[in-house]
Amino acid sequence: MALVAARGTLLRAGVRLGTEAAACGRNGTRRSASHRVLVEPDAAAGIATIKFKNPPVNSLTLEFLTELIICLEKLENDKTFRGVILTSNSPGIFSAGLDLREMCGKNPAHYAEYWRAVQELWLKLYVSNMILVAAINGASPAGGCLMSLSCDYRVLADNPRYKVGLNETLLGIVAPFWFRDTLVNTIGHRASERALQLGLLFPPAEALQVGMVDQVVPEDQVHSTALSVITQWLAIPDHARQLTKSMMRKATTDNLIKQREADIQNFVSFISRDSIQKSLQMYIEKLKQKKS
Repeated sequence: MALVAARGTLLRAGVRLGTEAAACGRNGTRRSASHRVLVEPDAAAGIATIKFKNPPVNSLTLEFLTELIICLEKLENDKTFRGVILTSNSPGIFSAGLDLREMCGKNPAHYAEYWRAVQELWLKLYVSNMILVAAINGASPAGGCLMSLSCDYRVLADNPRYKVGLNETLLGIVAPFWFRDTLVNTIGHRASERALQLGLLFPPAEALQVGMVDQVVPEDQVHSTALSVITQWLAIPDHARQLTKSMMRKATTDNLIKQREADIQNFVSFISRDSIQKSLQMYIEKLKQKKS
C-alpha cells in the first residue's frame, strides 16, 4: 500500500502536460521524441533504464522536469516494470540540478509553476512503488544530488571529478526543508547540518564514507552494478518492500504535502528578491564567461 495521496495526479500538481504527454510513448516504453529523457525498457526483466539527455549539463528545466515526471508516472502505472535505473546519457555529468535560468528574470507565476514541478518530481521519486537505483556516472550537485538521494540505492563512479552534494548555500540559496529532510534521512543530522551550511560537494570516497552513496565502483561498472543491485531488491516480495518503504518515508513526504502551497509561496518570495536576482544574474554571467 503506497502513499497514493503523495503521488497525486499531474493535473492536480499543475505541471504542464501539453505535447510532452506523449514523450515516453505507450506504456512509457518508447524513447522520447524530444530526447530530454530516454527510456530503455527491459520488459522481460521488469526493469527500465531512464537516461537524462538535456545538454549540456542535464539541468532541471521545466520541460525536462515535466517529461521526467510523466515518464515516471507511466512506468509506475505499467505493472510490467518493478524497478528503474536513473542515469545520465552523457557520462561526466549526472545532473547539475535546478536550472538557474528558470529562476532568474521571470515572473512570479513562472517561479510558482517551476517550483511545483520540482516538488512533484521529488514526490514521484521518493514515494515510488518501484525500486529506484541511481547509477551516478557524473557530477551530481544540488538538484542532481536530491534526485539520487530520493532513490532506494546509489552507485557512484569512482572519479574524483564526480562530486555529489547539496551546495545551494554557495549560490546564496537556502535548501528547503524537504531537501534537508531527505539528506538527514540519508546521512544523519550532524553530517547534514555541516554539509548544508558549507555547501559541501563530496568526492567519491568521502561520499561513501558519509553515506551519501551506497557503493563506489569503477566508471565502466556503474550500470552493471546498478543492474546487479536492482536484481537483488527484486527478490523481495513487492508488497512487503513497498509497505516498508511507505512506513519509512511517510512522515517526510507528509511534511511537504501539508506545507506544499506555503513552500511554493516561500520560494517565490525568496527568489523574487532583488538581491537574490542580482546574485543569480552574476552567477549566470560567470558561467557564460567560462564557456566563452
